[in-house]
This record gives sequence, C-alpha cells and structure tokens, in this order.
Amino acid sequence: MSRTAKIISIYSLTILASAAILWVAFWVRSGLIEREKPYIVNTGAENPTTMFPIAQDLEATNQSGQNVKLSDLKGKVWVVGEFFAVCPHCAMRNGQELRELLNEFGAQEAFHLACISIDPETDNVAKLKDYASALNADPKHWWFLTTSDNAKAHAYMENTLKFFKIKMRTDPADIESNGKYAHDLGLALVNKNFEVVGKWPLADARKTDPALYESLKRDMYQKIQEELSKP
Repeated sequence: MSRTAKIISIYSLTILASAAILWVAFWVRSGLIEREKPYIVNTGAENPTTMFPIAQDLEATNQSGQNVKLSDLKGKVWVVGEFFAVCPHCAMRNGQELRELLNEFGAQEAFHLACISIDPETDNVAKLKDYASALNADPKHWWFLTTSDNAKAHAYMENTLKFFKIKMRTDPADIESNGKYAHDLGLALVNKNFEVVGKWPLADARKTDPALYESLKRDMYQKIQEELSKP
C-alpha cells in the first residue's frame, strides 16, 4: 500500500471512529437528560390535563388549631406550596404571589390556598397563627399547616407532591440570610379531583427573568380559571 493510501485509510478510520463516539455520546447524553428531568416542569408550554393524582393524604393542624386533612379540600381548586416561618423567601412569595392569587380568585368558594411547613417542629400553631395574622390569611380560604414531624413533612412534599428535595444549609452566614432550609418555592395546582395539574416557579422567575415570570403567571392564572369553571 502506498504512503498516500495509508494516510487516506488512517483518516477514514479516524472519521468513522469519531462519528461513532459522537453518536454514542449523544445517545448517552439524551438518556441522562431524560433521567435528570424534574418530575414537574412548567415553562409556559402546553400542559397535560392531569400530571398525577395525590396518592396519599396528609393530616395536619392549621393556624386556628383545627385538625384537618388535605383530602378535606376535594371538590375545591387549590394551590399548595411549602414554607417555614422564618424563611425570608417564603415571606416574600406568600405576601406577594399567594396574596395576589387570593385577591384574584378568593371570591370563588371553590378556591383555596395551602402552605405546608417543612419545619413543623419549630412552626407550632402559635407561630402559624402569628404568621397567618400578618398576612391576613383567613383559614376559610388559606391554610398554614404543621404536622409536628419534620421527616414526615419532608417525605410528603418530596414523595407525594413531587416537590424538589429539601436540603439543610450548613453555612452560618447562608442560614442567617436564607434560613436553614433550601427548598422548592414553586406553587402547585390541585384540581377538584385531588390531582396535581400544574406547577409554576413564579418566585424564582420573578428574580431572574421578568418576561418568563409574566408568561408563567398568565399560564397559571388561566389554568386556575379553567379548573374553577369545571363542574
């Protein structure tokens, strides 16, 4: 074989090998991306009618000291989020996003809000009552809930309602500024049949992308109104 032929052969094999490597890398990457997708994604695109049914109930105590169950809200359209009383991000979200939702839909008897504490061992009923009072949250329309068991609350939010994993912060300065838990600030929508039908990261979008925030907010409000209009 001539020198030129050998060079051509080497280049040809190199090209074929590179193509094979790229194909395998793309295939692996696609699989990883699919596996790493969060269970709940909503960026304003068309949503499925139902995301998933709520498979397990939760018993808790609200800010008035009443023992309630989330299943008590069957037949209502409700928005649920997680919080803890000293979280500054929750305070802003609850005071803005949830208050605006209540102003928009609160006149409809079938609409409700529920905030579930992820620090229930600290967030006792007295603390929830003060928190709710500061937001003028009437328990007829807006629950702040405690279960008195942190592990139980975390497991329910992560495994049943499919919120992102709750992580405890370790840096003292970070804890001082943001509270001891890093957690999902998204808001999920539950329909009258006790099924989650959407979730929107409004608090995060508000800080990072105003245009996306407005798009998500319109999408969420439209979905709430659609669910409220169903029998």
